Amino acid sequence: MLKNWIKIFTYQVRHNLFFTVLNTLGLSLGISGLIFAMLYWNDEQSYNRWNPEKDKVYQVLNDMGPDMIWSTNVYPLARFLDKMPEIDEYVYLNTWYYDEIVSYGVKKEKIKILDSQKNFFSFFPFEFVSGNIANALPDSGSIAISEDVAQRLFGTVDAVGKEVRYSGRKLVVRGVYKIPGNSSFKPQAVTNLIYETRLKENQDSWGNFNFGLLLKLKNPDDAENVKKKIEQVFLDNRTKKYAKDEGLSLEDYIKKNGTQKVILESLATTRLHSITADSYPEGRGNYRFLLIMMGLSVLILVLSIVNYVNLATANAIKRAKEVGVRKVLGAAKGNIVAQFIFETAVITFSALLLSLVIVELALPYYNSFLNKNLSMANMAFYWQLLLIFLIVIAVAGVFPAVYLSNFETLKVLRGNFSRSKSGVWVRNAMLVLQFAIAAFFVIGSYIIYQQVYYMTTKDLGLNGDQVIAINYRKADSPDAKVIFSRYEAVKQQLQKIKGVEAVSGAAFKLGDGASSSSSFNYNNKNVQGQNMAVDFEFLDMMGIKLARGRKLSEKSAIDTVETMMVNQTAARMMGEKNPVGKVVNWNDKKLRIVGVTSDFHMYGPQAQIPPMSFFHFKTVDWMSYNMNTVYVKVSSENMEQTIADIEKFWNTKVDTEYPFEYDFVNKVFARTYQDIVSQRNLFALLNLVVISIAIFGLFALASFSIQRRMKEIAIRKTLGADTSSLLSALSRQYVVFCTIGFIIAVFPAWYLLDKWLQDFAFRIDISVWPFIVGFVLLMLLTLCVVLLRAYAATRVHIVKYLKYE
Repeated sequence: MLKNWIKIFTYQVRHNLFFTVLNTLGLSLGISGLIFAMLYWNDEQSYNRWNPEKDKVYQVLNDMGPDMIWSTNVYPLARFLDKMPEIDEYVYLNTWYYDEIVSYGVKKEKIKILDSQKNFFSFFPFEFVSGNIANALPDSGSIAISEDVAQRLFGTVDAVGKEVRYSGRKLVVRGVYKIPGNSSFKPQAVTNLIYETRLKENQDSWGNFNFGLLLKLKNPDDAENVKKKIEQVFLDNRTKKYAKDEGLSLEDYIKKNGTQKVILESLATTRLHSITADSYPEGRGNYRFLLIMMGLSVLILVLSIVNYVNLATANAIKRAKEVGVRKVLGAAKGNIVAQFIFETAVITFSALLLSLVIVELALPYYNSFLNKNLSMANMAFYWQLLLIFLIVIAVAGVFPAVYLSNFETLKVLRGNFSRSKSGVWVRNAMLVLQFAIAAFFVIGSYIIYQQVYYMTTKDLGLNGDQVIAINYRKADSPDAKVIFSRYEAVKQQLQKIKGVEAVSGAAFKLGDGASSSSSFNYNNKNVQGQNMAVDFEFLDMMGIKLARGRKLSEKSAIDTVETMMVNQTAARMMGEKNPVGKVVNWNDKKLRIVGVTSDFHMYGPQAQIPPMSFFHFKTVDWMSYNMNTVYVKVSSENMEQTIADIEKFWNTKVDTEYPFEYDFVNKVFARTYQDIVSQRNLFALLNLVVISIAIFGLFALASFSIQRRMKEIAIRKTLGADTSSLLSALSRQYVVFCTIGFIIAVFPAWYLLDKWLQDFAFRIDISVWPFIVGFVLLMLLTLCVVLLRAYAATRVHIVKYLKYE
């Protein structure tokens, strides 16, 4: 029986090679899209899955008010955590890495270093290949390193017990680890310096939210109870104190400033569902984008399957007599169904193999697009492939098989089947569905293109052309004045380099944010501003416009003592049309506002513009500790030489240990919306795939449909019908189907794309043009495919189809 099925299948493929290839290619494209989405899904879902503690570990976040959820905490909270019986243990740590050099002998490696308390590995039990995980960080003189770093520094020699140099310290390697899988923390080294360098001096500071905090609960069900206890601690030790300092009752203070809320975020779900983007150094995944990827991929696979079913049922005419003869010879209905499912399985298997080839060839580009390192080498992936294979067979194979097996034997053998209307409505409905899916992608691509174009051409409020941002490692000194004096010396030397037009230090990075945030009070209104400590040249260098008042000036001695500027967003939050001359209370310091800058983007054009407070480093001297960037504007003439001269000076006079690192400001901002540009490119690619599959199906279905009407065409030509009338008659139904499909797609496209646009602080309004352009484009493609096939049909010889009549 199987041998007979194979012979029949081979015969059918040989005599319908073109349509078999189209069917296989269409299915393979659909399966390829789903495999790509599945690989991305598997990778994102795998974060922290290896960690046996994931369900018990929670990160403490603080909701400080509208748009202010902080992933950092205060250290005085620690002594209260010790008294909560629900907490097994806690750890304070950085939520970011130091990008620093560790050296051993003459070898130096720049690596990502996490600073934490000693029990970090209790929360993230990495696999230790050398040393003891329980005693990996016993004191501040210890360091644990990754297996990769150990090989780079020590080769094949055991690293444990060796002494390395890091940031002026000598540390002993106590352990070498490897990370079992994707993790929210993936440091190349872990140190236990945080208490000595940062926590110790903040033991009584309830206002410095500078540290990440993880809790391990004995029972995850106690999370809500722990959350309420921590909120009560903040109320008793922070809110009540601030209310007393302002001379207000607790109720009045809360009414005026609100109250602090605590959020406990589970490690098990944080990768895709974290509230903040900076909770963990490995960032968070884009859950909405992940769902979009999966949804679109499933939609494409559905389109491929619909295309397959449509062609299979259309091809039924050619196989009707085969089914009739087999029934006369005694074949049961189940046997016929099994045969056609077998043929579907063979085609699906071929499509699956072709899709794996496509994925393997395109995977490097896909990894580059997602900034991932995905691979197909794991058992779960192969089980998923098997599931896809079975689902496609079930959906694409069963209906055509049952449809074919239900042919009436007598009608088929009399030769009347070709004039039957059976199956036409099903094929037409599927064709409409194909048009609807294609229309959705065309409309979506146009709207995404408009949003990306709007973002990439939007005025940022500043001009980053010819301005480079240099990573600046400030002087290692406890004295803020020494740090600023060293910067001024560097600045003077930079200004002497040919081609340098302006230099300014800053305590923030454009595109990334400020190093700190502080609130100031005016007329009982608190404004939580980004601390924009700058040198005098910054605003002019960046082309930031002045809305009111004046800029900070080195000619005014008071501008290094008691003045500040705010941006328009901060001025609106103050409730003042003209805040110039007003005095605010900034961190218990009275500062007079002398100017208001126009709003400009700090994080990129997709994010809200935050309130900003500008002041000179000397006005708030501790801000010199936060100076992390030196901005240099260079002349457009001989720019390469100017940058080369800056690099030479930097490496010989400023920082001889670390490589010179810089970036153009306009490129920094370009990277802030790279994700959305990538989404646009992905949607455009998927759009091309969808249109290709739809065209395959339309061409094949139009060919079958027109082939059935060849005798009708011949008779019409005999009766004098011209080519234009024949083309109109043959294409009319496809114009109707295209229109219906487009109408079906309009609301889903508008609704889902409007939801997508809600993620953007600055967005376009959806106009009628994407729908007009989408309809015209889809109609043109439809007419091109159908009319070309119809025109070829009108060129045939009439005698060929009428000689037996």
